[in-house]
Amino acid sequence: MNDILSNFPRVSLCHQPTALEQMPRLSKVLGGPRLWIKRDDCTGLATGGNKTRKLEFLMAAALEANADIVVTQGAVQSNHVRQTAAAACKLGLECYALLERRVPGKGEDYEQTGNVFFDQMFNTQIEFRPPGLNMNDEAQQAAKKLQLQGRKPYFIPGGGSNETGALGYVSSAQELLYQFENNKLNPKLIVLSTGSAGTHAGMVAGFHALDCNIPIMGISVRQPKEIQIDNVYKLAVKTAALLTEKKLSRGKVLVDDGYVGEGYGIPTDGTLAAINAVARNEGILLDPVYSGKGMAGLIGQIKNGQISSDGEVVFLHTGGAVSLFAYEDQFLAGKAHAPTL
Repeated sequence: MNDILSNFPRVSLCHQPTALEQMPRLSKVLGGPRLWIKRDDCTGLATGGNKTRKLEFLMAAALEANADIVVTQGAVQSNHVRQTAAAACKLGLECYALLERRVPGKGEDYEQTGNVFFDQMFNTQIEFRPPGLNMNDEAQQAAKKLQLQGRKPYFIPGGGSNETGALGYVSSAQELLYQFENNKLNPKLIVLSTGSAGTHAGMVAGFHALDCNIPIMGISVRQPKEIQIDNVYKLAVKTAALLTEKKLSRGKVLVDDGYVGEGYGIPTDGTLAAINAVARNEGILLDPVYSGKGMAGLIGQIKNGQISSDGEVVFLHTGGAVSLFAYEDQFLAGKAHAPTL
């Protein structure tokens, strides 16, 4: 298989290939199908996560632009900001980040622990913002102010989710196909959490460019189904256009919005149960914002028969366990501490 990314500027930040592991105990508990997990929580940078793959391409673009500081944004417990700040440190740049107070009802500890603590360790310049703003616009305005001060900022959108960042998940798609071939696997489905759209769009574009027809199911962590499909499809089209002239069908973008709950960053009982189930059966930590909801969706679809008990299914673990520390109170509550499934 040819490397379809060989002509794109890229820096080395990621431990890759990440492992593709079986989850036999969880598979048995659920009564099938045979579950596998793609360990993109183990990409290496600042405890790892999916944004590291995107940053290999985004930080290369920043260096090509002769930037001395990268500017980005995310929610308070943003995995993306943590990994961007770490990448900046590694490459000798500074990082300026806007953090949106997107999750209601959280106290001061929420803004000091988990990812925020790591942001501070990486010497990130942080500004907090109230909820509901266009955060990419806010970050671009911050970049313009820095430019007026004589700095050379490079703007990275939330989640690293543009066509440059999405190339990181074209890389993951290509890597998975090698692993399927080596393990003689023919999965019937890939499941992942879908938020800012870059991971989902990159996977869809990658499989499309590589002529792979395995469906990819995105479990939404925030947006209603049709809005999320629009977001993913638009970005997947832009990403695919960098790789191939073949037209990408909107039908390739699959989204289930039944596991969002009350909103972004608010774990449901199903989210907590899924995190506990994977921890106690496989020794793997998911997170309460993204991968926990994604796994809740996978478990829910198996239980309600959307996913049959035969064949093999792959779950893409996008990382984020650092944010568990910001949700400790919910895991110690009685109903979450009880048996899981």
